[in-house]
Amino acid sequence: MSALARWCFRHRLLVIGIWAAVLVALAVPYATLGARYSDAFSLPGTESSKAQARLQASEPRQAGDSDQIVVHMRRDGSIRDTAVRQKVTSMLDRVAALPSVASVTSMYGPEGAPRISKDGRTAYATVTFDAQADRIPVADVTRVIDTAQAAREADLQVELGGQAISSAAEGEAQSTEAIGLVAAGIILFVAFGSLLGMLLPLLVAIAALGAGLLAVGLTSHVMTLGSDAPTVAALIGLGVGIDYALFIVTRHRTGLRSGLAPEQAAVRALDTSGRAVVFAGLTVVTALLGLLVLRIGPLSAMGISAATAVLATVVAAVTLLPALLGLFGGRLLTRRQRRALTARDAGTGHPPLNRQRHGTAQSLGRWAEQVERHRTLFAVAALLVVTVLSLPALSLRLGTSDAGNDPKGTTTRAAYDLLAQGFGAGSNGPLVLVAQLGAPSDGPALNRLVSAVRSTPGVASATAGPPAAATGLSVIDVVPTGAPQDEATSALLTHLREDVVPAAERGSGLTVYVGGTTAASGDLAALLAGKLPLFLGVIVALGCLLLMVAFRSVLVPLTAAVMNLLASAASFGVVVAVFQWGWGSELLGLGKAGPVEAELPVIMLAILFGLSMDYQVFLVSRMHEEWEHTRDNHRAIRIGQAETGRLINAAALIMICVFTAFVFGGQRVIAEYGVGLAAAVAIDAFVLRTVLVPSLMHLLGRANWWLPAGLERILPRVSIEGAPSREPVPVVPVPVVPVPARAARADRTAGLHHTGVATTASRPAVVPPPARPEPRLRQDSTPRAAKSVAVAYLWWFFVGLFGMHHFYLGRTGRGLLHLCTLGICGLGWLADAFTLPHQVRSANARIAQQDVAPRADAPALNDPVH
Repeated sequence: MSALARWCFRHRLLVIGIWAAVLVALAVPYATLGARYSDAFSLPGTESSKAQARLQASEPRQAGDSDQIVVHMRRDGSIRDTAVRQKVTSMLDRVAALPSVASVTSMYGPEGAPRISKDGRTAYATVTFDAQADRIPVADVTRVIDTAQAAREADLQVELGGQAISSAAEGEAQSTEAIGLVAAGIILFVAFGSLLGMLLPLLVAIAALGAGLLAVGLTSHVMTLGSDAPTVAALIGLGVGIDYALFIVTRHRTGLRSGLAPEQAAVRALDTSGRAVVFAGLTVVTALLGLLVLRIGPLSAMGISAATAVLATVVAAVTLLPALLGLFGGRLLTRRQRRALTARDAGTGHPPLNRQRHGTAQSLGRWAEQVERHRTLFAVAALLVVTVLSLPALSLRLGTSDAGNDPKGTTTRAAYDLLAQGFGAGSNGPLVLVAQLGAPSDGPALNRLVSAVRSTPGVASATAGPPAAATGLSVIDVVPTGAPQDEATSALLTHLREDVVPAAERGSGLTVYVGGTTAASGDLAALLAGKLPLFLGVIVALGCLLLMVAFRSVLVPLTAAVMNLLASAASFGVVVAVFQWGWGSELLGLGKAGPVEAELPVIMLAILFGLSMDYQVFLVSRMHEEWEHTRDNHRAIRIGQAETGRLINAAALIMICVFTAFVFGGQRVIAEYGVGLAAAVAIDAFVLRTVLVPSLMHLLGRANWWLPAGLERILPRVSIEGAPSREPVPVVPVPVVPVPARAARADRTAGLHHTGVATTASRPAVVPPPARPEPRLRQDSTPRAAKSVAVAYLWWFFVGLFGMHHFYLGRTGRGLLHLCTLGICGLGWLADAFTLPHQVRSANARIAQQDVAPRADAPALNDPVH
């Protein structure tokens, strides 16, 4: 990592030029081809998909999207009045002649009586398009909306509803990324006090997000990506992009304040925080790619698009950011800080500490000491808070929001409400029974089915069309008494499939599938609920494995997994309270209460596990570094919490602002992600990582860092703290100054040893002349065991695509290459299947050589300091 940072720093203009060229290379084909997002949602094997496929094959004109034009008399009068009838009929004729419209079924036709309400004031016509909603040009749908609404009068209300209408309305939603960027900029300016310090993370995040979204748009031409995919990618990419740059820039500024040259500070920042960023980013990518195990096309594609955006932010953080650090040099510090560097304190020769940062660090140190002292009380209090927030999640009900959840004032919401008032709530989501007759003699069985459905409790009406002469297909429209989102409608769907339909099919050649939008929503919820345990197990296992490799511990990964589950449960509780219970959803312009989107839990779990791993990596990596130096568990936890708390809190505030900004975009689904992720980050940063994690680690003691000897031998070694720096830190001899006990205790609490000032009572108060600390014996200084071919193949088989078998063999460079390229698109992974025995022999030869002939640059413990 240091070599990459040094090269990017020294060739800063070339790196910036390469990034500009990459953006142009992606933007030109994107401008030419555009994006091809599609909300086509296929659930192979489900009954609703079978019904749609049978309908598409036999009656393609009926398989297109069906939408409604709803007319309503505001005052006394009837839809049947001659003047109203002439105006509405003329409007429907114009709509029928528009492009993409296959047919229009009027309320005034032979079969139109059921389309007029009993009071005669509300009626609806059905517009059938020639394709599904995702394949209809938005311009054609807009023409339908404009033509229909042109018939509005003071007494005549005209509204439209349906999937195609909703999709066209969603396309007009506002983009709110700018709100998140402005809020993040304010937080960065307050944290750094420097305009350049504020702009740098934003520039890196915007460049990475631009590259990621352009790549996602081009990817939509080769695989099916939903219209929500770029928004979700922007949601996660923007948040982590700013945070990753923030972590590295903060470490770089720390190096500058300690007196390092800009290049040395940049190299040290990338070799420490940069490693943690790469590791954290790859955990996010791994969690998002875990969506592939669901084998549901749109969700897998959404995981790939979000992972692409995150991967772009990681690459930008380790290449573009050091180049910009070289471009700006020492100007990332404020003028006061730069003056402090030139006017060193005459007594110590070190730049004076920034008072604000020193005060903040002292307060965080005091908080860390309080957590250590009252660990049990704090742990119980944090668990109580998380439990209370998680309680609403027990009533989580999955489904699909419909027009009834649209904001007030939209035409889709008005059409939904008018239909519900005039014809009952179930008219907004009828079930469609597709009946295939095996022979003409199956007609009586079809009649028995229609009669049985009509007499079923919860059914308002059932209308059967005559069987087609050529195909023998009959379509039965079933209107439930409840709304599409009601639990009673879900129970009716199950009853029809398991009891009513099988009884009618028995003894005949009749084949019936229950489909429609409401049935498809139920099938999706059931499918995802069944696959959720597998998905959760995969991402938890991969996350624990990565953390076990990084921190050489069993309890740290398990603790992280439990924390992730707690944060997820609490965030689901907030989502249920806002969207399912309706606490404030109307005030936010997100419509009335309704079920939570069926795909939200799996996507949020993927994102949350990645983000939670980020905070765990940044917090525990500092604790692990101190543990390696002192073997003092309480001190390691205290210093790790004190030194990373401010950074984690600032990063969390930035993510909260970015996620909250997406709530105001007008799309309910995206708003659910925004509220859930913002709540999860707030809980994770301010409750779990600040209180619960350090409290539990204090309670667990030295067991935090325990790893069985067997795992110690087979796990690869990956350092995310970086190697100790050999660059000399400017020091000047100072006289011996006795340290008062009170000051020693305050310094020990703050733990600010990285500023170049002796801060603990255990360290000498005298800084010797140019010297370096005595080298410490590492845990792995004993002869290492030979690598096993069998173990190497196990690593290759399970996580070889991520290069983990190379880390096991000590080939860190090759492992990082595989991590960044996913096994060189799989080719390297396949080649390793044949070359792995040779790689193991080479690794064992290197180990034997290193054990016999220690490295020339490794100093002995009694060497003179130079």
